[in-house]
Amino acid sequence: MANINIPNDPMMLLSFINTKLRDEYADLDSLCEDLELNQSELIRKLASIEYAYDASLNRFL
Repeated sequence: MANINIPNDPMMLLSFINTKLRDEYADLDSLCEDLELNQSELIRKLASIEYAYDASLNRFL
C-alpha cells in the first residue's frame, strides 16, 4: 500500500493498528503484508507499552 502515514508514537500506533485490524484486515499477517510493515518490529514496538497480539481476537491487548 502506498504512502500511508503510520504513527510513530506507540499509543497512536496501537490505536491505528487495532482500527485497521478491526475494519480492514482478517489478521496481522495480512495487515503487515499490505502496509509493508515489518511484523517483528511492530510487535516489538507495541510490546514496549505492554501490548501483545491476540490472534483469536485479531487485536493487540
